[in-house]
Amino acid sequence: MRIWSETDIGMIRRENQDNLKIRDDMPSGHTVCVVCDGMGGPAGGKTASDIAVNIYLSELEKLLKSDMKDPKILSGVSCQAVSKANRAIREAAEKNRNYSDMGTTLVSAIALPDGAVVTNVGDSRAYAIRRESNSIQRVTRDHSLVQNMIDRGDITPEEARFHPQRNIITRALGPDENVKCDGYYTAMKPGDLILLCTDGLTNMVSDEEILREVLNGGEDCLKRLIEIVKQRGAPDNVTAILLEWPDKGGI
Repeated sequence: MRIWSETDIGMIRRENQDNLKIRDDMPSGHTVCVVCDGMGGPAGGKTASDIAVNIYLSELEKLLKSDMKDPKILSGVSCQAVSKANRAIREAAEKNRNYSDMGTTLVSAIALPDGAVVTNVGDSRAYAIRRESNSIQRVTRDHSLVQNMIDRGDITPEEARFHPQRNIITRALGPDENVKCDGYYTAMKPGDLILLCTDGLTNMVSDEEILREVLNGGEDCLKRLIEIVKQRGAPDNVTAILLEWPDKGGI
């Protein structure tokens, strides 16, 4: 499996509060990738996202077993790891009043030979990109105010990208004692890709632009996408991981 990643502070923010981590060496044999977008002001957001990626992966290292292949089981294990990360963020906030409002989104993928188990909390996203059909499909559903407005038919997805309340999320790690995560399974064929990314990317480029750059931009496609975002002002941090399923179905 080939994996690429990029993160950038953007053009406005003074600190990169996004975080990412790739583990292709889990003792269980699984490959796991995670992206987080911190919130909560100076230091708090960076601290929350850092705790989230590290605790999430360390907990998965304990929970994952080599014979775990069932997507439902893997999704449940992933949500257990999210809960552990949520508790760790809350404990850190209790010890430091400056971090009382910190939190983070999370989106992750556990790779299987013929698919991916995706977990998300907040508005960081996962996309499945299909070479055979030249198509892109959003795997996750945002936990956000504008997504609720889209679901009600109040605004269109395109209007949501520019809505003044687009950054208000309804679910995150940190704010609540018990965090609810969503789990998905998407089948993958050789050459298909999974993109994990923060809203610093998706607020500035369309799904069609992501599809074009990933399929036509070669190994520098993530760098090219970030350059496009920066050309448009990059008001937020931008982070992405891209996983490509190999021709022979191995991971």
